[in-house]
Amino acid sequence: MSLLVKICGVTREADVAAAVEAGADAVGFVFHESSRRNLAPARAAKLTRTLPATVLRVAVTLHPSQKLVERVLGEFLPDVWQSDFEDFATIRLPVDIRCWPVLRTGGCAPSKLPHTMLFDAAVSGNGMQADWQTAAILARRSLLIIGGGLNPSTVGHAVETVKPIGVDVSSGVERKAGVKDAILIREFVTAARFADRSVNS
Repeated sequence: MSLLVKICGVTREADVAAAVEAGADAVGFVFHESSRRNLAPARAAKLTRTLPATVLRVAVTLHPSQKLVERVLGEFLPDVWQSDFEDFATIRLPVDIRCWPVLRTGGCAPSKLPHTMLFDAAVSGNGMQADWQTAAILARRSLLIIGGGLNPSTVGHAVETVKPIGVDVSSGVERKAGVKDAILIREFVTAARFADRSVNS
């Protein structure tokens, strides 16, 4: 299985196009009011009109209310829902939407890990690096996507150290919060793919 590459916190048509052109497998849209990358669900739906069916549409939340969940589902059709691990105990989602629970650096991992999960820094979207050593341990027990502080210069080392099934980036490919850089996206995807080939060769 080839490495999954997710570009998160996308807010503009140009950034969606850059992610697709670079070969990303998933694009994340943030629905969290205090985030600088927050989108209205209708805006996210508009951004995905030309997104190929092969690219996953990921709804990204943090401790959402069911009211927000229903609003997102009413206007935007995600393939995947990403939120902190504990959030999935309180929200209700259609059975056909995949779930990517997020575990964080410094938190307590449950005794039974999710089948697929994302391991992130203590706070998302601000360039903080996740604990790669803990992530590497968890990656032996679950299908793990690593996020937190990745950029074109660090993603290769992260892939080699953690051996994840995927990588997730937001601030590491931005000119400023919410504004992606097409060159950085391309460099990130290229570096991630190169490291994955090296690990699996």
